[in-house]
Amino acid sequence: MPQMRLDKLLSHLNCGSRKEVQALIRAGRVSVDGTVQKDPAFKVDPDRSQTAVDGTVQRYRAQRYYMLNKPMGVITASRDERHDTVLELFPAELRRGLFAVGRLDKDTEGLLLITDDGALSHALMSPNRHVEKEYEAVVDGALAADAVLRFEQGMTLRDGTECKPAKLEILETEPELRVRVTLKEGKYHQVKRMIAAVGGTVTALKRLRLGGLWLDKTLAPGEFRELTQEELEKLTSQT
Repeated sequence: MPQMRLDKLLSHLNCGSRKEVQALIRAGRVSVDGTVQKDPAFKVDPDRSQTAVDGTVQRYRAQRYYMLNKPMGVITASRDERHDTVLELFPAELRRGLFAVGRLDKDTEGLLLITDDGALSHALMSPNRHVEKEYEAVVDGALAADAVLRFEQGMTLRDGTECKPAKLEILETEPELRVRVTLKEGKYHQVKRMIAAVGGTVTALKRLRLGGLWLDKTLAPGEFRELTQEELEKLTSQT
């Protein structure tokens, strides 16, 4: 990979804005291969050089991968004139080239992968890959006695939509009915429509897992963080 300015690299690594990382560098808080560098324009090889801030090595990736705990009320889009979007939860300097992998409804919260890796996105969303997606839902109403079996067998919805076999678990019935649903596809409003087909109405929905990637419970709604190498490897193993 071509060499890169030190301040540009650290900004790319989310160590701060360009001005903030320039201040870090000039303060002597940044080292490259063990040597303190105070020139923001110093050239580094992102793939070979070991760059550290305050002694902590910053790992470079040519592509970016973030876990977002999507809050309710924002839409899964890059931009929209009427609604807040998931990318607006990211600082402006990070947004360029990013997009969401798949979608979550405006009133659905939970795990959303944000990246600039189109190949991984395509692989994870391809129906032929059968990547699991796991949700928890709060349900109003009583489910049919054979609801679990009907999910296991797959079902055809009233409009003719065919849903492949899925897993329905009843987590608790009091003080509210709470269920877990695991799918290997992602049709429009699928969890809500399948629950409706067995007698219930989803009043709250949260995605917990995409393939081998679980939502970090420490992330509050609207917060995000970069994936760890282990998490990325679990995701790519699904493809």
